[in-house]
Amino acid sequence: MKENKESVFKSFLEYFYGNFIVLLLGLISTPLITRVMTEAEYGRSAMFQSVVSVVYIFAILGLDQGYIRFFYQENINRKKLFYQCLYPALTLILIMSFIYYMFAGVFNSFLFERNSIDVTLLVVGYAITSIFERFLFLNIRMDRNGKLYSNLNILSKVLYISFILIFVRILGDDFRVVLYALTLPLVIVTFSLFVRFIIIGRGEKISLTKKGPGDVTERELLKYSVPFIPMLLMEWLLSSMDKWSIRIFNDFSETGVYAAAMQIIVLILTIKITFVAFWSPIAMEKYEKESEEVCKSFFVDMFSKVQFLCVSLAYLLTTFRGVVVLLLGERFRGAIKLIPFLALMPVLSILFEMTGQGVKFVKKVKYLNYASFAAICCNLLGNTLLVPKYKGIGAALATAITYIVYFAIGTYLADKFYPVKYRLKSFIASLILYSGYAAFAVVTEDQLMSFFVGIIVTIIHCIINIDVVKALLETAIDIVKKMRNKS
Repeated sequence: MKENKESVFKSFLEYFYGNFIVLLLGLISTPLITRVMTEAEYGRSAMFQSVVSVVYIFAILGLDQGYIRFFYQENINRKKLFYQCLYPALTLILIMSFIYYMFAGVFNSFLFERNSIDVTLLVVGYAITSIFERFLFLNIRMDRNGKLYSNLNILSKVLYISFILIFVRILGDDFRVVLYALTLPLVIVTFSLFVRFIIIGRGEKISLTKKGPGDVTERELLKYSVPFIPMLLMEWLLSSMDKWSIRIFNDFSETGVYAAAMQIIVLILTIKITFVAFWSPIAMEKYEKESEEVCKSFFVDMFSKVQFLCVSLAYLLTTFRGVVVLLLGERFRGAIKLIPFLALMPVLSILFEMTGQGVKFVKKVKYLNYASFAAICCNLLGNTLLVPKYKGIGAALATAITYIVYFAIGTYLADKFYPVKYRLKSFIASLILYSGYAAFAVVTEDQLMSFFVGIIVTIIHCIINIDVVKALLETAIDIVKKMRNKS
C-alpha cells in the first residue's frame, strides 16, 4: 500500500510541477494584462473565452468523457478509439464554425460591440483547434505521461506571455491582444502534438468500419458520452453566466473587474486542472483493475486529505486576498470583495471530481443531469435576483451557492450507485465555517480585522480536521526521510 501511495504521489508531482510553474507565470501575465488594458477591454476578452467554450461543449458531444471511460477497457484499440471520438466532434465544430462565420457581424457586435475579420477568424480558429487539443492532451493524460503534460503547459504559458508582449506593442489597449495570445499558443502546441501522435502511431493500421474483439461501437460511445452535455453546459454556465449577467445588467467595465477577480481564481484552478489530469485516469484504472474494497478504501483516504487541503487553500486565499489583489493594479481593486465567495468554485469543483466518479464507473451519467439541472436553475435565479442590485458581489454569491447545490446533489446521486463512505462531517463543518467567514470578509471594510479573523478560523479548521493533519504530517515526514536516505 505504501508503494502504491508513493506511486500516486510521484504521478501527482509529475503533473503538478508544470502547473505550479504555470501558476507562477500567471502571476506575471495577469498583472501584465490588467495594467495595459482598461476594464472595458478586459471585459470584452472575457466574452471571447465564454463563447468559444459553449461552442466547444456542444461540438465535443461529451466524447472526451467516453475516451476516458473506455481507454482502459480490456482489448480496446486505443488509436481507433481516439479517431472514433475525434471525427464526430470535428465534423460538428466545422459546421458550427461555418455558421458563426456566416453571421459573424451579428455575433461579434453582440458579444464584443466590435466587428472585424481577425476577431471572427480567432473565434473560429480557437474553437476548431480546441477539439484537437482536448483529445491530444487526453491521450497524454491517459498514457500517464505527466512530464510531457507539464512541459507542454509551461510552453503554452510562456508563448501566451510572449504574444501578449508582442501584440500590446502592435494593438495597444485592445481586447484582441488577449484573443491572439490565447489562440496562437493553442495552435502551435496542438499542431506539435498532432505531428507527434501521427509519428508514434505511423506503423499501426486501423479500420473504423471493422469491429475488433474489444472495440466500442459509435452507438455505445455516444450513449455514454452525450448525457455529459448538460453537465458540461452547467460547468459553462457556472463559469460564464455570471459574466453574461453582469454584461447584460451592468457594463463591460464591471465585467472586466469581475473577470480580473476570476483570473485570481483561475490561478487556483490550475491546481484543479492538475488534480483532474492525474486523478481521472488513476480512478478509472483502479476501478477496472482493483477489488472494490481496495478502491473504496483508497478513495476515502484521498478524499479526506484533498478536502482538507482544498478548504485550507480557500481560507488562505481569502485571508491574504488583500495582498493577492495588489497584482491586478489600481483599476481592478474592486475584485477584493469578490474573491471570498469565488474561492469556493475550485474547492467544490475538485471535490466533485472525486465524489462524482462513481456515476461514471457504473455508466449512469444521465443521473448527473438532475444535479446539472438544479444547478442551472439555481445559477440563473441567483444571477437574475442578485446581479442587478449587487453587481459582481451578487454574481460571486450566486456562483458559490450554485456550486454547493451541485456538489450536494451530485454527491448524493453518485453515492446511490457507487456507495463510498466519505468522511463528509468534518468537510461540512469546515465549509460552514468558511461560508460564515466569507460573508464577513465581503461585508467588512476593515481588512486588518478580516486578516486576524481569517487566521483564527483557519486554526479552527485545522482542529476540526486534526486526524487528517496528523496523517499529512506523517506522509511528509516519510517523504523527507526517503529523500535524505536517497541523497
